[in-house]
Amino acid sequence: MPSFDIVSTIDTHEINNAVDQANREVSTRFDFKGTNARVELVKDKITLIAPTDFQLKQVDEIFRNKLAKRQVDIRSMNYKEINTALNEAKQLVEVKQGIDSDNAKKITKLIKESGLKVQAAIQGDQIRVTGKKRDDLQEVIAMLKGAGAKVEIPLQFVNFRD
Repeated sequence: MPSFDIVSTIDTHEINNAVDQANREVSTRFDFKGTNARVELVKDKITLIAPTDFQLKQVDEIFRNKLAKRQVDIRSMNYKEINTALNEAKQLVEVKQGIDSDNAKKITKLIKESGLKVQAAIQGDQIRVTGKKRDDLQEVIAMLKGAGAKVEIPLQFVNFRD
């Protein structure tokens, strides 16, 4: 019986490269000379640091551009509130890996509402979709790619088996 898995993974190596490139650009820009503006990466947590809120937003824009150039979807980033201390503004950014239960329920509901003869089962942080016809599975993939606004995370389709 044909099946495939729906996952949401981010290439951590690409995130690491984006952080390095953003730091390189911040260190060479004239408006950041003499400041301690930077982007730090520790496991799945990224910290944006700058002297003021305005400069923090500029560092964030540089970081987002570097992510976009490396084909890392911005929807996989979870931005927290900006914390401002005396002479430093920080913002924590978490990298979301896997499909959480709320999004998994939304995706399975979308699949069931499509009327296709397939079954969707949540398996941990991924969803397995099975059906009798390969064409039905391909229609599910096309439907989910088209429903980007309804799903807040980037999706990948792996393990397609006949």
